[in-house]
Amino acid sequence: MAETVSGLESLWRGIGHAIAPGVALWLRRRVTQGKEDAARLGERAGIASLARPAGLLIWSHAASVGEAMALLPLLQRLQAARPDIALLITTGTRTSAATVAARAPGLLHQYLPSDLPQAVDRFFAHWRPNLVLWSESELWPGLLAGAARRNIPMLLLNARMSERSCRRWQRVPGIARWLLAGFETIYAQSQADAERYRALGAVDVQSLGNLKLAAPPLPTDEAALAALQAQTAGRRLWLMASTHPGEDETTAAVQQAVAARHPGLLGIVVPRHPERGPAVADALRQAGLKVSRRAAGEAITAETDIHVADTLGELGLWYRLCPVAVMGGSLIDHGGQNPMEPARLGRAVLFGPHMFNFSEIAAALLARGAALQVPDAASLGNELARLLGDPVALAAMGQAGAAFAAEQNSVLDKTEQAVLQRLQKL
Repeated sequence: MAETVSGLESLWRGIGHAIAPGVALWLRRRVTQGKEDAARLGERAGIASLARPAGLLIWSHAASVGEAMALLPLLQRLQAARPDIALLITTGTRTSAATVAARAPGLLHQYLPSDLPQAVDRFFAHWRPNLVLWSESELWPGLLAGAARRNIPMLLLNARMSERSCRRWQRVPGIARWLLAGFETIYAQSQADAERYRALGAVDVQSLGNLKLAAPPLPTDEAALAALQAQTAGRRLWLMASTHPGEDETTAAVQQAVAARHPGLLGIVVPRHPERGPAVADALRQAGLKVSRRAAGEAITAETDIHVADTLGELGLWYRLCPVAVMGGSLIDHGGQNPMEPARLGRAVLFGPHMFNFSEIAAALLARGAALQVPDAASLGNELARLLGDPVALAAMGQAGAAFAAEQNSVLDKTEQAVLQRLQKL
């Protein structure tokens, strides 16, 4: 096995050296597209922009906003329980970096280095982590191998593995075992996830539950909420949360269909990536709707059909404003977004057929009567119009979601204890 691991790592590093120039060009192009922070691009090459504190250091990684939101409450608890240990978190997107800065300013943050040999080596040489906490399912071979070669213990937290991903990994079982071999323990979101990891060769796998179920409510600015409530008083509202390309036309069609039954209807659209705001607004205007954009400083007026909320860190504001939320990414083959965020705030939840990234959460909310799943845009419009005309049913869905969310808080407790026990061995 040692020879296989060594051979695979050597092969991966060789590939990394070969593609390094192309990756550098790709990153520079992302800077021009606004997808990378030009001032911190060196972090992608493993060049740290912060000093390493003395003493023990835990490095955790969360790929994007959803993973970071699930991990931050755990890291904040660890920070309180072990103030002697420095906490570094890496993320992969500008949005997630902004989320960390806003919600956990006491943590060290860096962008994840590219999974290339020089970047990986620079990263480990500078940060020298004593424990690594990976999150969910984003596994980078070079970084995993680099930690294993340096004998740095690793835990995989909140691990998930869809049936589709498991089938793909089973086609390359040797590589799957190589990637998973470095983890001392894998803490899976569910028993089904745990079984899939075991099927791929993982040895110590436990199911503690899903940290995304235990995340605290998204924050909000109470003054901004009060101002928006005054602007929208007397109107029926609905929210399209965290939308992706391909869902703008659906949003327009649903708004028009429901507004025909509920005159004065106001839709709020939150693009998953705020830089899409102008494009979303253009698509909605082309459909004949009157649109305003928050990032452009355009207020909601009596004539506004849809308000595009293309700002960072305000999703909690819109969930509190609107009694019903439709999950973006579920009307296209993306896999949905986290329905627990609106449910925890007592909002009714609707989603389309594609919720495979949150299949178990979606199933639980459906079983509790906290959510509705629809097959297409026409059905979404019908169900949304029905609920907006039935405030009792709408409130009952929201109450069911909030009750379910309150039952999930033990997951964070169990995960915290697992990590603290491992820290005692350092």
